[in-house]
Amino acid sequence: MVCGGFTCSKNALCALNVVYMLVGLLLIGVAAWGKSFGIVSSIEIIGGVIAVGVFLLLIAIVGLIGAVSHHQVMLFIYMVVLILIFIFQLVVSCSCLAMNRSQQEHFLNNTWTHLGNVTRRELEKNLNCCGLLNTTNSKEFNEEYAFCDADCKHQHPACETCGDKMLNHAGEALKILGGVGLFFSFTEILGVWLAFRYRNQKDPRANPSAFL
Repeated sequence: MVCGGFTCSKNALCALNVVYMLVGLLLIGVAAWGKSFGIVSSIEIIGGVIAVGVFLLLIAIVGLIGAVSHHQVMLFIYMVVLILIFIFQLVVSCSCLAMNRSQQEHFLNNTWTHLGNVTRRELEKNLNCCGLLNTTNSKEFNEEYAFCDADCKHQHPACETCGDKMLNHAGEALKILGGVGLFFSFTEILGVWLAFRYRNQKDPRANPSAFL
């Protein structure tokens, strides 16, 4: 059987969906690990990561079942959902790669504003820093600094701000995230192409006169 045949398409699609399943399980496991070890307790952050992992896992299961059984409806749903995920992921990845420092500061300010006090204190302790950025509102920063309980506050005259610490690595992190996301998004196009080709092939073991 040549690589472009029914069996090759089926095996390639199954393998791709197994990879998607492993990625989904990895996201769920990392979120659960972060929660259990107290790295972050924000239910929004944990819930968001778990939701992405569960969604990817479910889509991979649909694709895997559709590939194994050559189910036309499942393969069609799988193709449509993968196209939507590709568009969303492509936009997010390109945004990560195009984001400059001023946009990163704006994003951090908005994110910090929506974080609860407990989450802020956890971030300060884990990153060993105090406050976000001492640039725009010094009164708000001084209030944040007064409630900070990071180790650096008791060891040094002044702690580095959390915003500066995060921005020092944000550019590199965004490039990595954008690059990985961009690469992974094109594997979804590969999945759509494989599903489309496989969906329109006849199973050689089935009745040759059966209409697909």
